[in-house]
Amino acid sequence: MCGIFAYIGKNNRAGDIAFNGLRRLEYRGYDSWGIAVLTKKGLVIKKKRGKISEAAPVLPASNTSVAHTRWATHGKVSDKNAHPLFSSQKDFCLVHNGIVENFAELKKNLVKTYKFSTQTDTEVIVKLIEEEQKKKQPSSEAIRKAFIKLQGRNTIIVLCNNGDLFAVRNGSPLVIGFNLKTKELFFSSDALSFAQLATQMHVVRNGQMASYFQQSGTLEFYDLVTKAKIPLAWEKMDFVSAEVSHQGFGHYMIKEINESPWVIRQLLKTKRSDFYKLTRQIRLAKNVYTIGAGTAGVAAAQIGFYLRKYAHRNTISLVAADADEYLPLMTKRDLVICPSQSGETADLLEFLEKAKKTGIKIVSLVNMPGSTLTRISNFRFMNQAGPEIAVMSTKVFTSQIAWGYLLAKTVQKQFFQGKKNLRKTADLLEKMLQDKRWLRKIKRIADLLSLKKSIFLLGKSENLQIVKEGMIKMIEGSYIHAQAIPAGDLKHYAITLMEKNTPVVCVIPANYLQSDVLNSVNEIKTRGALVIAITPVKHEAFDEYIKLPVVEETTAILNVLPLQLLAYYLALSLGHNVDKPRNIAKSVTVK
Repeated sequence: MCGIFAYIGKNNRAGDIAFNGLRRLEYRGYDSWGIAVLTKKGLVIKKKRGKISEAAPVLPASNTSVAHTRWATHGKVSDKNAHPLFSSQKDFCLVHNGIVENFAELKKNLVKTYKFSTQTDTEVIVKLIEEEQKKKQPSSEAIRKAFIKLQGRNTIIVLCNNGDLFAVRNGSPLVIGFNLKTKELFFSSDALSFAQLATQMHVVRNGQMASYFQQSGTLEFYDLVTKAKIPLAWEKMDFVSAEVSHQGFGHYMIKEINESPWVIRQLLKTKRSDFYKLTRQIRLAKNVYTIGAGTAGVAAAQIGFYLRKYAHRNTISLVAADADEYLPLMTKRDLVICPSQSGETADLLEFLEKAKKTGIKIVSLVNMPGSTLTRISNFRFMNQAGPEIAVMSTKVFTSQIAWGYLLAKTVQKQFFQGKKNLRKTADLLEKMLQDKRWLRKIKRIADLLSLKKSIFLLGKSENLQIVKEGMIKMIEGSYIHAQAIPAGDLKHYAITLMEKNTPVVCVIPANYLQSDVLNSVNEIKTRGALVIAITPVKHEAFDEYIKLPVVEETTAILNVLPLQLLAYYLALSLGHNVDKPRNIAKSVTVK
């Protein structure tokens, strides 16, 4: 969840480079931040509770730095618990991303010898290294031996006061960047943090350690257990867009919502041949599973809907954290499709590690280059949606479900019709986003919702997952209770909650299902509910009406937009941090 960053070069602005790197990583955690730089007098650390985006640290000139932005797991949010953490003798400092699952057991022995100054599990790693240092072995060996005692998904970077730097990965992501011209090195949780500074990158894999020795200027890789050397495998930096700025918008979230037409047009560049091998495999598969977590889990379920609806494939949609019960049912004849923004989601990766043993084939759809999910997949697809900085995912979700629709149409042998429908959808989304009167109406409705304690959402068929996504966005941005309900299930339980002025957002299609959903609308209206309709067709039961254009197969993709906008304006109306909601991070790399 946390973000880690390090820089080695000849540029004496190492602190500023680390600061800018952290700003690009802040979506991974923003409880506290810290930067360490190496000076002639030793290591200097500045760290503080709060967001790096609200800081302006002044650091000594240096050509080496290590930095951290924290999402707290162990220990309260405080200056003291912020990373980097010093060793007792201040001869090294350490940053950490992950959870040491056996930290209590390890600490029980270490407290007999060492005084702990923080509440973090990270300090256990520091003390383990110090204990190994007593054996008078090289720093690399002390760090290696300490790290292999840890349980859980962990990645660390250690900077020593002689300029040597060591990075170890087991679970949480670690990418190394290099600039061929300037010879600068970058270590990070996410290649986006150095995308404009590096020309190539190397993805460190689980169970690997990188060692940089300052005196010789050499970088070495080796296996954590066997200590066998591993050759470097540099790849060209490949981002659709590495620019990270608001570009005139008030927040990243609204900027990214406005990029929805663009991400669909990126998808339209897809050639049929890109899908050919996958569609053939889908036709041969006994079962297709779609699996994800959070917003990507909803995208997975919507992809599953499209595969059932248009490709007529037996598709089962699962939540990654609760998919283990299906493992005994999976075989090498099956296929699993996994959308993910980061490609580093812990619950998903841990499930796939088990699923691979069944021989099942893995399909990944990821927005971040160099991810673990991409590397373990048999079929690899990239969203090409450009950087998404807001914690609340918008354009990537839209891109993922549009990809799922086009995939299903390709299996149906209607690839070009699918592209035509998506092209029309992108054009309509653009017109909607340019309609200021339409946007003002959504903002007014969001202001109305901001006064409520609960919000309900109703949807059916292709719109059921869409209202679930609306629920997620409203919860994330507003901290108001929201609940998505299948329209047909309303009368079985949720109708007991309907009373005067209870807000219910209803997504109503202009097709054969319209009457079914309107029946539910009438039932809640009779109980006095405040009906907010997202639909092409007006009805007397609506208290508020957000009009949409009429489309057929891609109506669900259109319906995402007003729900995302409602969530955005709702968070804005409540005065919340739109891009960085409390208590959550964008990339969930721990369980």
